Amino acid sequence: MKRTIRFLGLAALLAFASGTLFASGQKAQAGGERTNLRISKQYGVNYLPLIVLEGRKLIEKNAKEAGLGDVTVEWVTFGGGATANDALLSGSVDLISGGIAPFVRLWDKTNGNVKSLGTLDQSPLILNSTNPAVHKLADFTEKDKIAVPSVKVSIQALVLQVEAAKEFGKDKYDQIDHLTVALSHPDALVALTSGKSEITAHFTNEPFASVEQQNGARLVFNSYDVFGSRHSTNLVSTTTDFYNGNPKLAAVILKSLSEADEWIAGHKREAAQLYLDVTKSNEPLELLLSIISRDEIAYTTKPLNVTFFSDFLYDSGAISRKPTQNELFFPIVLGQK
Repeated sequence: MKRTIRFLGLAALLAFASGTLFASGQKAQAGGERTNLRISKQYGVNYLPLIVLEGRKLIEKNAKEAGLGDVTVEWVTFGGGATANDALLSGSVDLISGGIAPFVRLWDKTNGNVKSLGTLDQSPLILNSTNPAVHKLADFTEKDKIAVPSVKVSIQALVLQVEAAKEFGKDKYDQIDHLTVALSHPDALVALTSGKSEITAHFTNEPFASVEQQNGARLVFNSYDVFGSRHSTNLVSTTTDFYNGNPKLAAVILKSLSEADEWIAGHKREAAQLYLDVTKSNEPLELLLSIISRDEIAYTTKPLNVTFFSDFLYDSGAISRKPTQNELFFPIVLGQK
């Protein structure tokens, strides 16, 4: 379903920072906790735990079991992290999901008043290209355009900068930023594989990466290669006001995410089918099943190597403070009370 979200820009940020922002339509039960939620997701199997929450109505089930009554959940889909950040600041949604890089920028921008309620996945981000001459970033020319969800802000844009710093030098980390173009993953897939677009590369996730490779694109590198290790890729975040005002509901959301992860691990074929049913996507079931069964992909709420991203953002001057991993997450995620 396409939705139009109005953003309040600077006014929203100022209201948020001063604690005066109030989103219309919020409902609370007698105990003060919310009975309606608006949660955003994005495109790809990285967001499979959220798709399971939506398709199996786990938040609704666990909220009722926790004595919170009938909680309704509204789901919206955004094409990139910059849009999600704006939506959270404007009060258009209560929780957002997306890559670690735009989340860390928002954490810094709000002085730590946005934190994560758990990670979604560990999965490599994949740079594909249809230009046979491209084997590394230095091979891209002015004739190439690289699609990313959000220019400069997205997690893909950050990984490009990390790799550029390795190839060209730390002071030239933004060497190829001017070659990037903002496109949602579905739109970028069409542009890359059509042969009729200026887009010659796409930094993406699954299943888009595999579909592109089946249609003539070739792997250049992935984010695990860039950092030399696995890492958390996407997460769910919200404001401290929401978390402090809805502690039982926050616990329900985290419990539901963990339940979704366990269900995916034991029901991979059913999870792949649910992805198709909920997203109305048309990838072959067997392709999705093979993707979510790969060793390099895992679904978990526990953070891993999140500071790969925050350290680079700090070192490059994109954020003003260098957080520890624990500072980015609500205590409940870290097993604290």
